[in-house]
Amino acid sequence: MKPFVKHTGKVAVLNRSNVDTDQIIPKQFLTKIEKTGFGKHLFYDWRYQSDGTENPDFELNLPQYRDASILIAGDNFGCGSSREHAPWALLDYGFKVIISTSFADIFYNNCFKNGILLIKVNQEDLANLISETESSRDIKISIDLANQVIETPDGKLIRFDLDDFKKETLLQGLDQIAWSLKHIEKIESFEQKQRNTQPWLWEQS
Repeated sequence: MKPFVKHTGKVAVLNRSNVDTDQIIPKQFLTKIEKTGFGKHLFYDWRYQSDGTENPDFELNLPQYRDASILIAGDNFGCGSSREHAPWALLDYGFKVIISTSFADIFYNNCFKNGILLIKVNQEDLANLISETESSRDIKISIDLANQVIETPDGKLIRFDLDDFKKETLLQGLDQIAWSLKHIEKIESFEQKQRNTQPWLWEQS
């Protein structure tokens, strides 16, 4: 994972509530365990028409939302089944930040494990962000993770809360395994002590 400190990016709005993981990445594309290659299937049933061409009415196909790296979504984004392919698809498409009032718990945690920052805001702030984005054809906002602040083009600051552990892992670009390996000396010391005091735990069956 790459460290996430600050990001300024183009914003897209998907103002729909209860977008589930099957809508984010339909089940027929869950055929690989690699994390790449899923972006082209993101929101597949909405993004494409039956003949495979783009649906011109779908939000992410609008000219002003192309190449966005920040997604503003409706309530309860990422509900449904606990497929890790959903954050893989969002990340592969190019999204680094998702802003909503609420997220499904498993999806929320999976996104942080894959380096995507999820920000929870209140209904008023979400409505203002959507209004400001929809009034412009090329809006960019800035995210300062260290100070936990969103800055809009008109200079408005929106502060957000975030768990300390999730914040630190993103700032340092560490997944949970990499975070654990920071303590490898303590882990090895514990294992050696256990080998000496409880050798039967290490016997090969």
